[in-house]
Amino acid sequence: MVASRLLMICVSIAALSLSVSQSFAQQNDPGDQPGLMPDDSQQLDPEFQRQMVLYRTTEAPGTVIIQTSERHLYVVQGQGRALRYGIGVGRDGFQWQGLLTITRKAEWPDWTPPPEMIARQPYLPRFMAGGPGNPLGARAMYLGTTVYRIHGTNQPQTIGTAISSGCFRLVNADVTDLYSRVPVGTKVIVRQKPEL
Repeated sequence: MVASRLLMICVSIAALSLSVSQSFAQQNDPGDQPGLMPDDSQQLDPEFQRQMVLYRTTEAPGTVIIQTSERHLYVVQGQGRALRYGIGVGRDGFQWQGLLTITRKAEWPDWTPPPEMIARQPYLPRFMAGGPGNPLGARAMYLGTTVYRIHGTNQPQTIGTAISSGCFRLVNADVTDLYSRVPVGTKVIVRQKPEL
C-alpha cells in the first residue's frame, strides 16, 4: 500500500516536471521576433549610444573587441581611444568567448535559423528573407565558421540585455556604421570579463 502510494507520487512528480520542462522549452524566446517591425524612434540609454571613449589596449587599430559582461563592442582607434557601441549579448548558457575574424558581410541578410535553434524554438520560420522585419536587421558580419554573427536587430529595446542565442546585436543605425568601418578579415576578440 505504501509502495503503491509512493509510486503514484513519483509518477505525479515526473509528469509535473515533464510538463513544466516542455512548456518552458516551447515558450517564445523574446530574443527572436521574426516579422516584428523595428521602432527606430526608441532612444537608447546614453551608456549604449555610439560614442568615442578612452580605451587602453595593445590590439591594433581596427580590431573589434566585444566585452559581453559590459554589453559593449569596441572598435580600436589607436592612441588610447575606441569607438564604443551598445550591444545585446547571449543569454545565460549562450555566452562564449574566443578569437575569430569576420569571414563574410551581408546587407539586409536573409535568416535561416540553425537546426539547434529550431529544436529549441520550433515555431520559428525555416527561412526569412532580409528586410526590416528580419531579426538580423540591416547588416550582418559573420564570425569565423561559427553560427554566430554581429548583426542588427528589429528590437532596439534589447540593447544592453542578455537575450540572444549567442549572437551580438546592435541597433540598425549602429550596425550599418560598424559595417562600413570593418572589412572582411577583421580580428574579433570576444571576452566575458574585462581585462585587468
